[in-house]
Amino acid sequence: MDTMPPAPPRPLILGSTSAYRRELLARLRLPFDTAAPDVDETPLPGEAPADLARRLARAKAQAVARRHPQAIVIGSDQVADLDGAGLGKPGSHARAVAQLRAMRGRTVRFHTALAVVCAATGYAAEDVAVVEVRFRDLSDAEIERYLQAERPYDCAGSAKSEGLGIALLEAIVSDDPTALVGLPLIRTARLLRAAGVTLP
Repeated sequence: MDTMPPAPPRPLILGSTSAYRRELLARLRLPFDTAAPDVDETPLPGEAPADLARRLARAKAQAVARRHPQAIVIGSDQVADLDGAGLGKPGSHARAVAQLRAMRGRTVRFHTALAVVCAATGYAAEDVAVVEVRFRDLSDAEIERYLQAERPYDCAGSAKSEGLGIALLEAIVSDDPTALVGLPLIRTARLLRAAGVTLP
């Protein structure tokens, strides 16, 4: 009796143009493509940082899944939270200085949300990793030296923990260590397995 060959694996797409997320996903050694989600990232009035991160991760995955319905699509978003106020990407030196001054000596919660969607199968799941980051009581001179050295203007909270920004910190508390860089890989692997992707 003839048996049907196994179906080929579904394409995997990272719904992001972030180099950080692309490098992280590559650690799982799965073939994948990337696609720009083209989602408006403006917060809704009164939207909490965790809710914003979740909504945007879901919207990014869904936007790409509509264009690639056969694919398994990963969406992710990160919002830094200082006393309930969201801190986005600074985009400029002056805004980065202001962010780091506000965070010195404080604990900031980074909400890194994840959504995995496949339109063809109806699979949709999401999760969020929360990372608590305690900043040292930084001097203005330390802030200026750091920003001149690393120019982290495309990073929420103005500090790259995977680079020189680690020297600004006292502690990082997390159950998913890659979440702070932009993609929580423990959670990503879990949701991909549930979507039918074979991983070690």
